[in-house]
Amino acid sequence: MREETREQPAPLRSGLTTGSCATATSLAAARLLLTGQHNDAVHITLPKGKVVEMRLEFCHLNGETAEAGTLKDAGDDPDVTHGALLYSQVRLLAEPGIRFVAGQGVGTVTRPGLVLGVGEPAINPVPRRMIGDHLQQLASECGYGGGFEVTVNVQDGESLALKTMNPRLGILGGLSILGTSGIVRPFSCSAYIASIHQGIDVAHTNGYTHIAACTGNASEDTMRRVYNLPEIALIEMGDFVGAVLKHLRKVPVPRLTLCGGFGKISKLAAGHMDLHSRHSSIDLPQLAGWAAAIGADTTLQQAIVSANTSQQALALAHAAGIALGDEVCRHALLFTRSVVPAQVQVEVFAIDRQGGIVGKAGVA
Repeated sequence: MREETREQPAPLRSGLTTGSCATATSLAAARLLLTGQHNDAVHITLPKGKVVEMRLEFCHLNGETAEAGTLKDAGDDPDVTHGALLYSQVRLLAEPGIRFVAGQGVGTVTRPGLVLGVGEPAINPVPRRMIGDHLQQLASECGYGGGFEVTVNVQDGESLALKTMNPRLGILGGLSILGTSGIVRPFSCSAYIASIHQGIDVAHTNGYTHIAACTGNASEDTMRRVYNLPEIALIEMGDFVGAVLKHLRKVPVPRLTLCGGFGKISKLAAGHMDLHSRHSSIDLPQLAGWAAAIGADTTLQQAIVSANTSQQALALAHAAGIALGDEVCRHALLFTRSVVPAQVQVEVFAIDRQGGIVGKAGVA
């Protein structure tokens, strides 16, 4: 097998989630209000019990409110929020409990289908629980019986959110405060996978019966052109086709279209559910075998095996009148059907680098 692209393994330095940042800054601000204690750093306990120290950029009073900020460190993960300033403002309330507010750069939910209700600040359940646990413990230590208003902010969050799927999910005005473990694992892309699941949930809840999961911009453009699908029905899956297929077991939609570059679809056809070159490779001998099954002679098979890229292999087959694109899509369709529920109608498109359709299989 030959790699379609050459990439170096990623370093393995972990980081901390926006949820951890919000917890640390909320705790520091609340502590300042209740004790007068200024912190340069704060310790928080992550959901699985690990205690971590987080440095603060500032922690000060502003009238009846205290605010504290930290720089988001995603480690070596390619996270859009890496280096962003996240800060929380805390105000004391007479009644017990915690009221969450979306501040500057934090989004608000505007569509049903997400775990949070419409109108809620996009501070996800685990970060809410983390903040609540830490503030309740602080209140107990200080003998405080009131509540807290917590406003979470991300500097430039509104513009950063345009680089995420939030607008498509109906989370408007900024980023989501995320995290389930409190830790960002390098290249685990857990937030990205979660957004894929959310995209399917939102489309399903809002009554869309046909979704198209696409590997990138070119494949999305193709689906718009072919089906005129709205943004809410387009799922930007990147390399994570497995995240789509497995989630459809929980939330089956009537019709699924998969669309991607020929090389990535050939990986799906070979049974791979992570299409990134770190985890799966173009199998040129397999492509030659599929070409042979639909009439490729020995010379063409050998040429495909010796090709530099999958695109070159496809071009060789096309020149010989062998519909390799359709055959690869057929195998991708068979594999996809083996994963998703039987009631989901499936079709697969393969495209070239210009967005032209070079293969199709499935729903007529």
